[in-house]
Amino acid sequence: MNEFILPELYCPFPSRINKYADVLEDYSLEWVLRFNLLANESSYRRFCKSKFFWLVAVAYPYCKLEELKIVNDWISWLFIWDDQCDMSDLGKQPEVLEDFHKRFLEILNGSEIKSKDIPLGRALKDLRQRTLRTGKVEWFHHFLHAFEDYFHGCLQEASNRAQEIVPDVDTYIKIRRSSVGVNPSLALTEFCNQLIIPDFLRNHDLVKKIKIMTINILAWCNDIFSVSREMASGDVHNLVLVLHYQQQLTFEQAIKYAAEMHNQEVRSMMNLEASIPSFGEQADAELTKYISGMHAWISGTIDWYARSGRYQTRERLELVKS
Repeated sequence: MNEFILPELYCPFPSRINKYADVLEDYSLEWVLRFNLLANESSYRRFCKSKFFWLVAVAYPYCKLEELKIVNDWISWLFIWDDQCDMSDLGKQPEVLEDFHKRFLEILNGSEIKSKDIPLGRALKDLRQRTLRTGKVEWFHHFLHAFEDYFHGCLQEASNRAQEIVPDVDTYIKIRRSSVGVNPSLALTEFCNQLIIPDFLRNHDLVKKIKIMTINILAWCNDIFSVSREMASGDVHNLVLVLHYQQQLTFEQAIKYAAEMHNQEVRSMMNLEASIPSFGEQADAELTKYISGMHAWISGTIDWYARSGRYQTRERLELVKS
């Protein structure tokens, strides 16, 4: 497995941790084991080494405990499914993947569980019910759109793998914005902080651009830290590898280039935030919390990478079927 000296990434946002981090660590395995989401001992060890609870604790530093447990289970689900899409044969079977996604969305929209549903589907039913006890229906609607976007990105990657396509840089960046799963993760920031983002603010060009920048920053950060794993598994869906193949850069040059893209995007995001006008006292307060949630994800992700063993393994996975 290739190892590289990774550059230090620019992050001006302070890292904070939720006061319930220790409680969350004790809880973190409870839900995934109850729904049988870890197929075998190898998956169990991989999950434990990944320390997803720590990412949740630093990405949602002000979330209350009960909401934090729900968010922890959503993030665990996303990572477990992401591994299925990236590291099992499912990642090269877009038609099969699409069927799973269709069924998952039916469950998220209220469909009853069927006998043929896999554990990941049954787990979504539980998450939907628990989330709607606290979250507003209108917010959940936005959350489902974010999930659809994530599923679409996973499907695009699977289609590329099946056809052995290496996308160009611009095409890859667009796909990665969806497949990285940041959209639903940022929507959970609203759930955690009980934010009510009015539609005029959610759809404002400046707000949408800041969100896209946040997604870019998190996606490129992930790609830099996970490049060795993608190289080892033969997957080209990584900014560093796309730069290497499409622009004929060495791997070291491509890593440096990706880091420069990341750092410049952080600076551009800060400059854009400085130009945000006032939308009124209440809307400004909600937007400040929302952007603070984006900052927490950026700083928290870097903090988590330093502690997690997620990207130090490359074994192939089997689909969780029963």
